[in-house]
Amino acid sequence: MERLTLTTNVSKDYELLDTGREEKLERYGDVLLARPDPQALWEKHLGEGEWAKAQGRFERQGKEGVWHTNNLPKEWTIEFGGLKFLIKPTSFKHTGIFPEQLSNWEWMADILRKTSPLQGDIPRPSAESFSANVLNLFGYTGGATLAAAKAGAQVTHVDASKTAVAWARQNAELSGLKDAPVRWITEDVLTFVKREIKRGTKYDAVVMDPPAFGHGPEGELWKIEEDFLELIKLLPQLLSDNPLFVLINGYAAGYSPLAFAYNLEQFEKQFGGSIEYGDLSIEEKGSGRALPCGIFARWVR
Repeated sequence: MERLTLTTNVSKDYELLDTGREEKLERYGDVLLARPDPQALWEKHLGEGEWAKAQGRFERQGKEGVWHTNNLPKEWTIEFGGLKFLIKPTSFKHTGIFPEQLSNWEWMADILRKTSPLQGDIPRPSAESFSANVLNLFGYTGGATLAAAKAGAQVTHVDASKTAVAWARQNAELSGLKDAPVRWITEDVLTFVKREIKRGTKYDAVVMDPPAFGHGPEGELWKIEEDFLELIKLLPQLLSDNPLFVLINGYAAGYSPLAFAYNLEQFEKQFGGSIEYGDLSIEEKGSGRALPCGIFARWVR
């Protein structure tokens, strides 16, 4: 197993401008947002005058919080990673995109493009032609789904939130992928996985971003410390005979990436391949610093 740190760099429509004092200042398109981030346990580089330019500044209040706004749009669109995303600040401080995931999207898309029946506009020979079937669990607003679909895969996108699935479909339309072969499923993940196993459905790749805690649409309870191992145990029954990869992301659950990586060893033993794991981060513009934003582990055949 190899440990890596994957870093998202500044781009046209997204920049991490400054961090410190458990806050981060970001630019999404033309809009500046300031949000809490407990990982930023150091001093800021920019003065308060620069931070005061933020059109939205999030303050925690109880389990949720409130945005203090100054001409903050309700929603707007940015281009990121060759896709388009609708940005909408939420009461949980999120914006609808996790920029630190870009490296994983690019890694996944590179693998999937090699399995796509198209090379540019030229069909591959029929013996090599198949479109990978990808399962994205806890799919949120669809970043991994859209990256996979754009790379030529068929995708099943599963999330317990109707709002998140609707948002993901908006992002697909914005990205020119409205007619891409994506199944949009609003359901509890464990319920869906068990039903797919009974149906005999097989997938060539699985992506998941399990939260620490959550609820399904019918009140089902998800706790990562209680349900993650059950989900991982079920995965081999979903995989095709020649699977491509399994990718696990983690955010705010408090685990080491090794905890995820050890759960991928079963695939390495069964199919060969290799495992990478480590940290996800975002480059801070001009400072040389990188903000830790999450963890990942991924197996590839």
